[in-house]
Amino acid sequence: MKAIAQEFKQFIMRGNVIDMAVGIIIGGAFTKIVNSMVADVLMPPLGLLLGQVDFSNWFIVIKAGKEGARNFATMAEAQAAGATTLNLGLFLNAIISFVIVAFCIFILIKAINKLNKPAPAPAAAPTTKKCPFCCSEIAIEATRCPHCTSEIK
Repeated sequence: MKAIAQEFKQFIMRGNVIDMAVGIIIGGAFTKIVNSMVADVLMPPLGLLLGQVDFSNWFIVIKAGKEGARNFATMAEAQAAGATTLNLGLFLNAIISFVIVAFCIFILIKAINKLNKPAPAPAAAPTTKKCPFCCSEIAIEATRCPHCTSEIK
């Protein structure tokens, strides 16, 4: 039992496990920020441009609620009445949030890759040259072309 506890401790204390845990925590907080940005900053003006549409209340009633009611002003009213709804606005918010998060991660990874880009290797010294008479590739040390037998200086 002690060996398992020691092995577990080594696993937990590895750098990549701790890095992953920090990444998940920061990712969760970042997701909350992006969701708020979509729901509270982007969607209200977009709804205004599209004719006062409130996307969070954009839904379709699939099954009527208690007492056969099918027309509701808000999704909260529909759910309170027991109606089954298809919540298109919430789905649209989730898609926009996903695209924003994916774009931010893309930019972040691109920046990290740019910082971690290895320096270009120095160009290797040439090992061949062209014969000035027949334009064949010959060894750089050659004094005579093996193709046309011209003397090379």
